[in-house]
Amino acid sequence: MLEKEGKKIFDSSLLRRVFYFAAPYKKKFYISIVLAVVLAVMSPLRPWLIQVTINDGINKDTGGYFIQGIGGFIIEITIIQIVLLLIETITRFYFTFTTSSLGQSVVKDLRVTAYQKIVHLNLSQFDVTPIGTLTTRTINDIESINDIF
Repeated sequence: MLEKEGKKIFDSSLLRRVFYFAAPYKKKFYISIVLAVVLAVMSPLRPWLIQVTINDGINKDTGGYFIQGIGGFIIEITIIQIVLLLIETITRFYFTFTTSSLGQSVVKDLRVTAYQKIVHLNLSQFDVTPIGTLTTRTINDIESINDIF
């Protein structure tokens, strides 16, 4: 594990505990993983299509395509790029929506659990530790976990 000034940067046991709260939302979690992989595959397609347009459309003969000639080839590639851009936009929106929903659900569960823990502490705990310290620690820790998702 990496350490920075005495603090761990990555703690696998803590990550495992956070994923415990994500367990009820397995479907959203798996959908977000699949969408991330699909987006990773789709992202380099547009630059590749631009390369094909320049290499094949300008430098070579464009015979064999639906629309004959250089202009027809460029129109075909442009239509493919527009369709690909629409599909990528919809996929990216759904990915963002799913991951945000997953993160907010996990953070909500964490907050409820932390609230229940604080409410059930002994009153002597509040004599020793100021309530502001407990509140600040709780909020900062949960917001750090929110950044994971």
